[in-house]
Amino acid sequence: MKELIAKANVLMEALPWIKRFYGKTIVIKYGGNAMVEDKLKEGFARDIIMMKYIGLNPVVIHGGGPQIGKVLEAMKIESQFIQGMRVTDSVTMDVVEMVLGGKVNKEIVTNINRHGGKAVGITGKDGGLIQARKLEMTAVNPDNLTPEIIDIGMVGEVEAVDPAIIRSLEQNNFIPVIAPIGGGLNGETYNINADLVAGKIAGALKAEKLILLTDIEGVKDKQGNLISTIDIRRVPDLINDGTITGGMIPKVNCCVEAVEEGVAKTHIIDGRMEHACLLEMFTNKGIGTAVARYNS
Repeated sequence: MKELIAKANVLMEALPWIKRFYGKTIVIKYGGNAMVEDKLKEGFARDIIMMKYIGLNPVVIHGGGPQIGKVLEAMKIESQFIQGMRVTDSVTMDVVEMVLGGKVNKEIVTNINRHGGKAVGITGKDGGLIQARKLEMTAVNPDNLTPEIIDIGMVGEVEAVDPAIIRSLEQNNFIPVIAPIGGGLNGETYNINADLVAGKIAGALKAEKLILLTDIEGVKDKQGNLISTIDIRRVPDLINDGTITGGMIPKVNCCVEAVEEGVAKTHIIDGRMEHACLLEMFTNKGIGTAVARYNS
């Protein structure tokens, strides 16, 4: 009986959060180990379905870098990275579109649907969702210390988002699952960082939350302790003093930009934890690092 009461108490703890988020849009960037380990993949699918059944509108944007790498390796196409970005020529772009828009996207959709959800897979090219442009990357020439442009191929950035197709899917009770591929003005196809796509879509939807699933607990201080909340006004100082470093910088900046574009709250959480999204959404303590604009 005590075990049953404990379960009831868990549900009661979730009740105010369910009421608060009912009818709201939650954008989730799905990536890392959560997309690789079978147990985590099953758990993620169930989490998304539960959100939908209790009245939330989850929108999933997924990555797929490791899966792209495996296919390129099998095809004997060498991968080259510059500043962490995959150099994407026309052949590589074909593989990226095939893997992200096909294999990875449809696997996520199938997992959600197999557990009772109604997911629909699209890319940013569908319905004019993402208008993209070529990403201009620069680096300093060590010989003359002047900046120069580096061409990394069909890697893009988001120029504009038209969320009409997402709204249409939500109104018909579908769960959108989106591959981070955008279309250019002249019909080009661009590979775009999934975190950036998630942030831009969250901003366009004025989402209640943006959740980035990662392979670490969240942002940590210099002693290795988790920072539970960060005000967006503190971010420049935390970058300058070396608290936020490396690959965490673009993730936090993505969160800051989403908040500035109207997202109520953003979260960087550990996708290796079972039911990470539910723990963040429906418990009093939450997990990971929340990035938002807090009252001073």
